[in-house]
Amino acid sequence: MADMVEVRWHGRGGQGAKTAAYLLAEAVMGEGKRIQAFPEYGPERMGAPMRAFVRISDTPIRMHCPVVAPNVVVVLDPTLVGKIDVLEGVPEDGIIVINTDQSPKDLAALLNAGSRKVFTVPATAIAMDTIKRPIPNTVMLGALARATGMLDIDRLKAQIKHKFSGKLRPEVLEGNLTAVDRAYQEVQSN
Repeated sequence: MADMVEVRWHGRGGQGAKTAAYLLAEAVMGEGKRIQAFPEYGPERMGAPMRAFVRISDTPIRMHCPVVAPNVVVVLDPTLVGKIDVLEGVPEDGIIVINTDQSPKDLAALLNAGSRKVFTVPATAIAMDTIKRPIPNTVMLGALARATGMLDIDRLKAQIKHKFSGKLRPEVLEGNLTAVDRAYQEVQSN
């Protein structure tokens, strides 16, 4: 991993982008990394587009501004593709992870992704199968782990257990862990 990796999450209020950003940050912090994680909201309402950001570094992070040139973009809601520029600021060697059942090749063409690596995973379908709710955030963390290699899948699952043990019913927590594993296995790239 480079000295600093920046991740931008795109989602809608209620899909768990903020929670996923914090879980990612906390999981890599456990590996000794320095982190920042913060959301950016427009109108704060369920379903409104929102973004969250994560910075991961081996050294102290001294900047405190939105991420404008992310190495990685994660899109929780595929309806945002085409409505907002999810590639804004992403370098040609960037990584895009999108919740969709479309092929990575088709999405790369739709986005005009150039040499950027595009990964897709049917996160909402996996969430419905495993946790019985259309909340794709933990699913996308599993796909992100596989697409980037920036975090260990077992550390991620341990962080999810730590964060949600006692907050979620045991079967919902186990469903989230299964969702992470499935996304890690099912994510595809162009």
